Amino acid sequence: MRAIPLLSLLLGGWFVVPAHADEAQDWLTRLGQAEQQQSFNGTFVYERNGSFSTHNIWHRVQDGKVRERLLQLDGSAQEVVRVDGHTQCVRGTLIAGLGGSASAGARALDPQKLKNWYELAVIGKSRVAGRAAVIVSLKPRDQHRYGFELHLDKETGLPLKSLLLNDKGQLLERFQFTQLDTADVPSDNDLKPGPDCKAIAISTDKASAQKTAEVWRSDWLPAGFELSSSSTRKDPETKTQVSSLMYDDGLARFSVFLEPLNGATVTDTRTQLGPTVAVSRRLTTPQGEIMVTVVGEIPIGTAERIALSMRNSASTAKQ
Repeated sequence: MRAIPLLSLLLGGWFVVPAHADEAQDWLTRLGQAEQQQSFNGTFVYERNGSFSTHNIWHRVQDGKVRERLLQLDGSAQEVVRVDGHTQCVRGTLIAGLGGSASAGARALDPQKLKNWYELAVIGKSRVAGRAAVIVSLKPRDQHRYGFELHLDKETGLPLKSLLLNDKGQLLERFQFTQLDTADVPSDNDLKPGPDCKAIAISTDKASAQKTAEVWRSDWLPAGFELSSSSTRKDPETKTQVSSLMYDDGLARFSVFLEPLNGATVTDTRTQLGPTVAVSRRLTTPQGEIMVTVVGEIPIGTAERIALSMRNSASTAKQ
Protein backbone atom coordinates (compact mmCIF):
# COMPACT_ATOMS: atom_id res chain seq x y z
CA MET A 1 0.00 0.00 0.00
CA ARG A 2 1.13 3.43 -0.31
CA ALA A 3 2.10 3.73 3.26
CA ILE A 4 3.38 0.22 2.81
CA PRO A 5 4.18 -1.72 -0.32
CA LEU A 6 0.69 -2.94 -1.18
CA LEU A 7 -0.92 0.39 -0.40
CA SER A 8 1.01 1.54 -3.51
CA LEU A 9 -1.70 -0.52 -5.23
CA LEU A 10 -4.50 1.30 -3.54
CA LEU A 11 -6.53 3.97 -5.11
CA GLY A 12 -9.40 6.01 -3.83
CA GLY A 13 -12.58 7.94 -4.07
CA TRP A 14 -15.17 9.51 -1.87
CA PHE A 15 -18.83 10.21 -2.28
CA VAL A 16 -20.59 9.65 1.05
CA VAL A 17 -21.49 11.32 4.29
CA PRO A 18 -18.56 11.52 6.74
CA ALA A 19 -19.19 9.37 9.82
CA HIS A 20 -17.48 7.09 12.31
CA ALA A 21 -14.07 8.76 12.15
CA ASP A 22 -12.75 6.87 15.19
CA GLU A 23 -13.83 3.57 13.68
CA ALA A 24 -12.10 4.53 10.42
CA GLN A 25 -8.86 5.17 12.30
CA ASP A 26 -9.14 1.73 13.91
CA TRP A 27 -9.56 0.07 10.50
CA LEU A 28 -6.57 1.94 9.04
CA THR A 29 -4.50 0.79 12.01
CA ARG A 30 -5.60 -2.79 11.27
CA LEU A 31 -4.64 -2.30 7.62
CA GLY A 32 -1.12 -1.22 8.53
CA GLN A 33 -0.69 -4.13 10.93
CA ALA A 34 -2.09 -6.67 8.45
CA GLU A 35 0.46 -5.88 5.79
CA GLN A 36 3.29 -6.35 8.26
CA GLN A 37 1.88 -9.52 9.83
CA GLN A 38 -0.31 -11.35 7.30
CA SER A 39 0.99 -13.56 4.49
CA PHE A 40 -1.25 -14.04 1.46
CA ASN A 41 -1.41 -14.65 -2.27
CA GLY A 42 -4.03 -13.76 -4.82
CA THR A 43 -5.07 -12.30 -8.15
CA PHE A 44 -6.19 -8.71 -8.69
CA VAL A 45 -7.37 -6.49 -11.52
CA TYR A 46 -5.82 -3.08 -12.08
CA GLU A 47 -7.58 -0.40 -14.14
CA ARG A 48 -6.26 2.93 -15.32
CA ASN A 49 -7.42 5.18 -18.18
CA GLY A 50 -10.00 2.59 -19.18
CA SER A 51 -7.43 -0.19 -19.68
CA PHE A 52 -7.30 -3.31 -17.53
CA SER A 53 -4.54 -5.68 -16.52
CA THR A 54 -4.52 -8.79 -14.32
CA HIS A 55 -1.80 -9.58 -11.79
CA ASN A 56 -0.73 -12.27 -9.38
CA ILE A 57 0.71 -11.25 -6.03
CA TRP A 58 2.62 -13.26 -3.42
CA HIS A 59 3.16 -11.53 -0.05
CA ARG A 60 5.05 -13.33 2.73
CA VAL A 61 5.88 -12.12 6.23
CA GLN A 62 8.67 -14.20 7.73
CA ASP A 63 11.58 -13.62 10.12
CA GLY A 64 10.75 -9.93 10.40
CA LYS A 65 10.88 -9.36 6.63
CA VAL A 66 8.08 -8.63 4.17
CA ARG A 67 8.82 -10.11 0.77
CA GLU A 68 6.50 -9.47 -2.17
CA ARG A 69 6.34 -10.46 -5.83
CA LEU A 70 3.95 -9.05 -8.46
CA LEU A 71 3.54 -10.61 -11.90
CA GLN A 72 1.42 -9.22 -14.74
CA LEU A 73 -0.56 -12.00 -16.43
CA ASP A 74 -1.66 -10.26 -19.62
CA GLY A 75 -0.25 -7.70 -22.04
CA SER A 76 3.44 -6.90 -21.77
CA ALA A 77 5.50 -9.05 -19.43
CA GLN A 78 6.08 -7.17 -16.19
CA GLU A 79 7.34 -8.29 -12.80
CA VAL A 80 8.42 -6.63 -9.57
CA VAL A 81 10.04 -8.17 -6.49
CA ARG A 82 10.37 -6.20 -3.24
CA VAL A 83 11.78 -6.78 0.23
CA ASP A 84 10.49 -4.51 3.00
CA GLY A 85 9.19 -2.14 0.35
CA HIS A 86 12.51 -1.81 -1.49
CA THR A 87 12.42 -2.92 -5.13
CA GLN A 88 14.94 -5.68 -5.77
CA CYS A 89 14.33 -6.37 -9.45
CA VAL A 90 12.04 -5.41 -12.31
CA ARG A 91 11.01 -7.03 -15.59
CA GLY A 92 9.72 -4.59 -18.17
CA THR A 93 9.08 -1.32 -16.36
CA LEU A 94 7.98 -0.66 -12.82
CA ILE A 95 4.32 -1.64 -13.08
CA ALA A 96 2.55 1.69 -13.40
CA GLY A 97 0.73 2.56 -10.22
CA LEU A 98 1.91 -0.67 -8.58
CA GLY A 99 5.68 -0.54 -8.65
CA GLY A 100 6.20 2.56 -6.57
CA SER A 101 9.71 3.92 -6.18
CA ALA A 102 12.70 1.62 -6.23
CA SER A 103 14.15 3.34 -3.17
CA ALA A 104 10.92 3.73 -1.21
CA GLY A 105 10.82 1.64 1.93
CA ALA A 106 7.81 0.35 3.80
CA ARG A 107 6.09 2.71 6.20
CA ALA A 108 3.40 2.28 8.80
CA LEU A 109 0.08 4.08 8.41
CA ASP A 110 -0.51 6.73 11.06
CA PRO A 111 -4.25 7.52 11.21
CA GLN A 112 -3.65 10.29 13.74
CA LYS A 113 -1.48 12.07 11.20
CA LEU A 114 -3.66 11.26 8.20
CA LYS A 115 -6.76 12.80 9.76
CA ASN A 116 -5.05 16.21 9.51
CA TRP A 117 -5.04 15.96 5.70
CA TYR A 118 -7.99 13.63 5.05
CA GLU A 119 -11.51 13.27 6.40
CA LEU A 120 -11.68 9.66 7.61
CA ALA A 121 -14.98 7.77 7.72
CA VAL A 122 -16.46 4.28 7.65
CA ILE A 123 -19.16 4.57 5.00
CA GLY A 124 -20.61 1.11 4.56
CA LYS A 125 -20.06 -2.56 3.86
CA SER A 126 -19.33 -4.52 0.69
CA ARG A 127 -18.32 -7.94 -0.59
CA VAL A 128 -15.21 -8.40 -2.73
CA ALA A 129 -13.66 -11.66 -3.98
CA GLY A 130 -16.23 -13.55 -1.94
CA ARG A 131 -15.12 -11.86 1.30
CA ALA A 132 -17.01 -9.44 3.55
CA ALA A 133 -15.47 -5.95 3.63
CA VAL A 134 -15.79 -2.62 5.43
CA ILE A 135 -15.55 0.56 3.31
CA VAL A 136 -13.28 3.32 4.62
CA SER A 137 -13.24 6.75 2.94
CA LEU A 138 -10.29 9.15 3.01
CA LYS A 139 -11.45 12.46 1.55
CA PRO A 140 -8.73 15.11 1.06
CA ARG A 141 -9.09 18.37 2.97
CA ASP A 142 -7.49 20.37 0.12
CA GLN A 143 -6.95 20.24 -3.65
CA HIS A 144 -3.36 18.96 -3.49
CA ARG A 145 -4.03 15.24 -3.05
CA TYR A 146 -6.51 12.58 -4.13
CA GLY A 147 -8.97 10.66 -1.99
CA PHE A 148 -9.23 6.95 -1.29
CA GLU A 149 -12.12 4.56 -0.81
CA LEU A 150 -10.73 1.37 0.68
CA HIS A 151 -12.68 -1.88 0.95
CA LEU A 152 -10.91 -3.71 3.80
CA ASP A 153 -11.31 -7.41 4.52
CA LYS A 154 -13.30 -7.85 7.74
CA GLU A 155 -11.30 -10.92 8.71
CA THR A 156 -7.74 -9.67 8.17
CA GLY A 157 -7.88 -5.90 7.48
CA LEU A 158 -6.19 -6.38 4.09
CA PRO A 159 -7.35 -4.18 1.19
CA LEU A 160 -9.65 -6.02 -1.19
CA LYS A 161 -10.59 -3.08 -3.40
CA SER A 162 -9.81 0.60 -3.84
CA LEU A 163 -10.96 3.39 -6.14
CA LEU A 164 -9.26 6.70 -6.79
CA LEU A 165 -11.20 9.73 -8.03
CA ASN A 166 -10.12 13.23 -8.87
CA ASP A 167 -11.89 16.33 -7.58
CA LYS A 168 -14.41 16.09 -10.45
CA GLY A 169 -15.43 12.59 -9.50
CA GLN A 170 -13.62 10.95 -12.41
CA LEU A 171 -12.15 7.49 -11.85
CA LEU A 172 -8.35 7.56 -12.04
CA GLU A 173 -7.47 4.05 -10.88
CA ARG A 174 -9.09 0.88 -9.65
CA PHE A 175 -7.49 -1.99 -7.75
CA GLN A 176 -9.62 -5.04 -6.93
CA PHE A 177 -8.89 -8.59 -5.85
CA THR A 178 -10.72 -11.34 -7.68
CA GLN A 179 -9.20 -14.06 -5.49
CA LEU A 180 -7.38 -13.87 -2.14
CA ASP A 181 -5.90 -16.72 -0.09
CA THR A 182 -4.69 -15.88 3.43
CA ALA A 183 -4.22 -19.50 4.55
CA ASP A 184 -1.53 -20.63 2.10
CA VAL A 185 1.85 -19.00 2.85
CA PRO A 186 3.83 -18.28 -0.36
CA SER A 187 6.87 -20.52 -0.84
CA ASP A 188 10.44 -19.57 -1.77
CA ASN A 189 9.64 -20.70 -5.30
CA ASP A 190 6.57 -18.41 -5.47
CA LEU A 191 8.73 -15.44 -4.47
CA LYS A 192 11.69 -16.31 -6.70
CA PRO A 193 12.23 -13.70 -9.45
CA GLY A 194 11.90 -14.82 -13.05
CA PRO A 195 15.08 -15.05 -15.17
CA ASP A 196 14.30 -11.74 -16.90
CA CYS A 197 13.79 -9.77 -13.69
CA LYS A 198 16.69 -7.30 -13.68
CA ALA A 199 18.24 -6.14 -10.43
CA ILE A 200 17.74 -2.51 -9.44
CA ALA A 201 20.88 -0.68 -8.35
CA ILE A 202 20.33 2.09 -5.82
CA SER A 203 23.22 4.20 -4.58
CA THR A 204 24.21 3.47 -0.99
CA ASP A 205 26.33 6.60 -0.86
CA LYS A 206 24.70 8.11 2.22
CA ALA A 207 26.98 11.16 2.10
CA SER A 208 25.78 12.06 -1.43
CA ALA A 209 22.16 11.45 -0.49
CA GLN A 210 22.50 13.62 2.60
CA LYS A 211 24.19 16.36 0.57
CA THR A 212 21.25 16.31 -1.85
CA ALA A 213 18.84 16.87 1.03
CA GLU A 214 21.01 19.69 2.39
CA VAL A 215 21.59 21.49 -0.93
CA TRP A 216 18.10 21.24 -2.40
CA ARG A 217 14.89 22.48 -0.86
CA SER A 218 11.41 23.53 -1.93
CA ASP A 219 10.06 27.00 -1.26
CA TRP A 220 6.55 25.52 -1.27
CA LEU A 221 5.04 22.16 -0.40
CA PRO A 222 1.40 21.18 0.15
CA ALA A 223 0.53 21.09 3.85
CA GLY A 224 1.47 17.77 5.43
CA PHE A 225 4.11 16.70 2.91
CA GLU A 226 7.57 16.17 4.39
CA LEU A 227 10.91 14.94 3.06
CA SER A 228 11.06 11.19 3.75
CA SER A 229 14.18 10.11 1.86
CA SER A 230 16.86 11.15 -0.62
CA SER A 231 19.12 9.20 -2.97
CA THR A 232 21.53 9.51 -5.88
CA ARG A 233 22.15 7.32 -8.92
CA LYS A 234 24.05 7.50 -12.20
CA ASP A 235 21.90 7.68 -15.32
CA PRO A 236 23.00 4.75 -17.52
CA GLU A 237 22.54 6.77 -20.71
CA THR A 238 23.77 10.27 -19.86
CA LYS A 239 26.25 9.08 -17.19
CA THR A 240 25.28 12.10 -15.10
CA GLN A 241 24.50 11.93 -11.39
CA VAL A 242 20.75 12.16 -10.77
CA SER A 243 19.62 13.19 -7.30
CA SER A 244 16.14 12.51 -5.97
CA LEU A 245 14.08 13.65 -3.02
CA MET A 246 10.93 11.82 -1.89
CA TYR A 247 8.10 13.52 0.00
CA ASP A 248 4.96 12.06 1.57
CA ASP A 249 2.01 13.01 3.74
CA GLY A 250 1.76 9.60 5.37
CA LEU A 251 -0.17 8.17 2.41
CA ALA A 252 0.45 10.00 -0.88
CA ARG A 253 3.99 10.24 -2.26
CA PHE A 254 5.83 12.17 -4.92
CA SER A 255 9.48 12.34 -5.95
CA VAL A 256 11.60 15.22 -7.24
CA PHE A 257 14.46 14.29 -9.60
CA LEU A 258 17.33 16.73 -10.21
CA GLU A 259 19.60 16.17 -13.21
CA PRO A 260 22.35 18.48 -14.56
CA LEU A 261 21.75 19.23 -18.24
CA ASN A 262 25.43 19.77 -19.10
CA GLY A 263 24.51 21.85 -22.13
CA ALA A 264 21.81 19.50 -23.40
CA THR A 265 18.78 21.12 -25.03
CA VAL A 266 15.51 19.98 -23.48
CA THR A 267 11.98 21.33 -23.29
CA ASP A 268 9.65 21.63 -20.33
CA THR A 269 7.01 18.90 -20.26
CA ARG A 270 3.85 17.94 -18.41
CA THR A 271 2.16 14.58 -18.77
CA GLN A 272 -0.50 12.63 -16.91
CA LEU A 273 -1.48 8.97 -17.10
CA GLY A 274 -4.32 8.19 -14.74
CA PRO A 275 -3.37 9.71 -11.40
CA THR A 276 0.38 9.66 -12.14
CA VAL A 277 1.85 12.95 -13.32
CA ALA A 278 5.32 13.90 -14.52
CA VAL A 279 6.24 17.58 -14.76
CA SER A 280 9.70 18.71 -15.92
CA ARG A 281 11.04 22.27 -15.67
CA ARG A 282 14.48 23.77 -16.32
CA LEU A 283 16.05 25.58 -13.41
CA THR A 284 19.02 27.91 -13.90
CA THR A 285 21.61 27.99 -11.12
CA PRO A 286 25.16 29.41 -10.93
CA GLN A 287 26.31 25.78 -11.21
CA GLY A 288 24.47 25.38 -14.52
CA GLU A 289 21.06 24.37 -15.76
CA ILE A 290 19.21 21.63 -13.91
CA MET A 291 16.17 19.65 -15.08
CA VAL A 292 13.71 19.32 -12.22
CA THR A 293 11.13 16.54 -12.64
CA VAL A 294 8.27 15.91 -10.24
CA VAL A 295 6.64 12.45 -10.46
CA GLY A 296 3.81 11.18 -8.31
CA GLU A 297 0.11 10.60 -7.79
CA ILE A 298 -0.83 14.20 -7.14
CA PRO A 299 -2.80 16.76 -9.19
CA ILE A 300 -0.78 18.14 -12.10
CA GLY A 301 -1.14 21.76 -10.93
CA THR A 302 0.35 20.81 -7.58
CA ALA A 303 3.27 19.05 -9.29
CA GLU A 304 3.96 22.12 -11.45
CA ARG A 305 4.01 24.42 -8.44
CA ILE A 306 6.43 22.09 -6.61
CA ALA A 307 8.75 21.91 -9.65
CA LEU A 308 8.88 25.70 -9.90
CA SER A 309 9.54 26.04 -6.16
CA MET A 310 12.75 23.99 -6.04
CA ARG A 311 15.80 25.96 -4.94
CA ASN A 312 19.50 25.29 -4.56
CA SER A 313 20.40 26.32 -1.01
CA ALA A 314 24.05 26.82 -1.96
CA SER A 315 23.08 29.83 -4.04
CA THR A 316 20.11 31.89 -5.15
CA ALA A 317 18.49 29.96 -7.98
CA LYS A 318 16.81 31.79 -10.81
CA GLN A 319 14.19 30.54 -13.23
